[in-house]
Amino acid sequence: MAGAAWLVVAFPLLGALILLVGGKRTNAWGHLLGCATIAASFVYGLILFFSTTGQEEAARTSEVSLFSWIPVDQLQVDFGLRIDPLSITFLLLITGVGFLIHVYSIGYMAHEPGENDRRRFFGYFNLFVAAMLILVLGNGFVTLYLGWEGVGLASYLLIGWYTDRPSAATAAKKAFLMNRVGDVGLAIAIFIMFKVVGSTQYTAVFDGVANGAFSSGELVALTLLLLLGACGKSGQFPLQAWLPDAMEGPTPVSALIHAATMVTAGVYLIARSNPIYTASPDGRLVVVIIGAVTLVIGCVIGCAYDDIKKVLAYSTVSQIGYMILAVGLGPFGYALGIMHLLTHGFFKAGLFLGAGSVMHAMNDEVDMRKYGGLARIMPVTFVTFGLGYLALIGVPPFSGFFSKDAIIEAALGQDETWRAWVFGGAALLGAALTAFYMTRLVLMTFFGEKRWKDIKSSDGREFHPHESPSVMTIPMIVLAVGSVGAGAFFAIGDTFTEWLAPTVGVLEESHHHVIPHAVVPWLTVGLSLLGVLLAWLFVGRKRVPLSKPEPVPFPVRAARADLYGNHFNELLIARPGTWLTRALVYIDNKWVDGLVNGTAALLGGSSGRLRRAQTGFVRSYALSMLGGSILLIAALLAVRFA
Repeated sequence: MAGAAWLVVAFPLLGALILLVGGKRTNAWGHLLGCATIAASFVYGLILFFSTTGQEEAARTSEVSLFSWIPVDQLQVDFGLRIDPLSITFLLLITGVGFLIHVYSIGYMAHEPGENDRRRFFGYFNLFVAAMLILVLGNGFVTLYLGWEGVGLASYLLIGWYTDRPSAATAAKKAFLMNRVGDVGLAIAIFIMFKVVGSTQYTAVFDGVANGAFSSGELVALTLLLLLGACGKSGQFPLQAWLPDAMEGPTPVSALIHAATMVTAGVYLIARSNPIYTASPDGRLVVVIIGAVTLVIGCVIGCAYDDIKKVLAYSTVSQIGYMILAVGLGPFGYALGIMHLLTHGFFKAGLFLGAGSVMHAMNDEVDMRKYGGLARIMPVTFVTFGLGYLALIGVPPFSGFFSKDAIIEAALGQDETWRAWVFGGAALLGAALTAFYMTRLVLMTFFGEKRWKDIKSSDGREFHPHESPSVMTIPMIVLAVGSVGAGAFFAIGDTFTEWLAPTVGVLEESHHHVIPHAVVPWLTVGLSLLGVLLAWLFVGRKRVPLSKPEPVPFPVRAARADLYGNHFNELLIARPGTWLTRALVYIDNKWVDGLVNGTAALLGGSSGRLRRAQTGFVRSYALSMLGGSILLIAALLAVRFA
């Protein structure tokens, strides 16, 4: 079955080609084709999964070489696929959740002007999924890089979908450029791999690590460069600023980017490169630091926003931080990071689709201060959204409890006490803050007075909230089921961790606990309930004003300004880059071009003056010869009598 695994990529790639090249002839059925191609990939992914389960560990991994891609002297890159538990896990997540988002998009995009736009939208969606599948199924870092760049291109097209909005164009460009920063790190890491082992295929690179081909310094450099790439794609500190701005795209785009595809790429990269990180404790420490910092930043900023999609966006930043922290723990956390990624895929996709359902009913309004009292009007949206909310804040027995609690336990179980307190404490703080901002979101959206009754939306239309059509609610229901049961399915027993063992190694359990093992779940749930209580005290029992209260304390102002992340990027990167560019342009114009142009002017002027001496008169030439002869004789006499 693995020999035909290329079909998994071919289906959505062919769909994108037909929809983007076929023109108006595909308008009537383009959205159906877009969904069918993803469904076909998901079905074949299930076939691969069932054909792999039950086999011995060594038999779960196979490679399919399709053709010689880059045959250049010593650089020999084969384009092939690696079928193993990690790639199959991501394949099922991408195509399964992606299919539900595609179906949801049929209803969501139905109100978009023109059938041509909806057909093109599904073409971009298929391209996005195809690029992500190349990324996770490739058998080497260069193949991964192809999918990596393809995802970046597709995200640019989808984030900037509303071409009449300058904010959307700015957000798309911002995402594209900030991702390029991370891509440079990944590219340099690939260069180092080729320099040391002469190959970029996973097998050769990981064998080189095992055999000691890389020095400790080269391993640290690789871990940091790969982490830079992961930070760019997964919106981790300090490259997280693009992710909330990506909300300018349609809501299904937000769900696809934040739940199943793009932001998971960084976690996949580190998990796939686990032999490199396992061999470099210093590199893993940096990964854990980045994850801990990011999860706290995402939570703090999420507490201050009133835009429903941006709150969920910063929730994604925070939850990916948990995953990065987990995979940074090495053998103690690789499988846990992937498990949380899977449960997050269910509940975060459901939350984004629920937010889209609310927006669909509220004239695309995103300001939660203009919501309120929607629970009875939109019961299906409320219930499905509520189940995703409970999973996200980690209430047992919902999925997020099992995966996030396991990460917190692993962070608190590190051998060095200071690391356990610092990183475990950050994870616990994140649990409390997550419960606070998500409860605030639910209270402002679904409970309280109907604040939309006496106002109009941003475009001047009156609000007439209603439940979304079944083509939108059915995917939300399916994802809600995953939000309820996925955690128990993956976490109970060792089946899932044993399934991943051939790729990420056996999950190790720490015996060092700064907090008793049995207390951690109670502590985590208690902190989450504390966050819920605080949100009710600050929001639930008070009247929500239609405008933001002013003035507010400095911490709130800082959170509303994204903790000045954009200011720091502007100060440390954008402005110095602009100044450097201007300096280089000045040097190029005044010095480089000045030297070239000055030399040309000197030769041109000199030749012009010498040309004037060529008069054409014999007497002038004779006089010149006489003068030259006199000078020559004088020079010889001077030398003779010196």
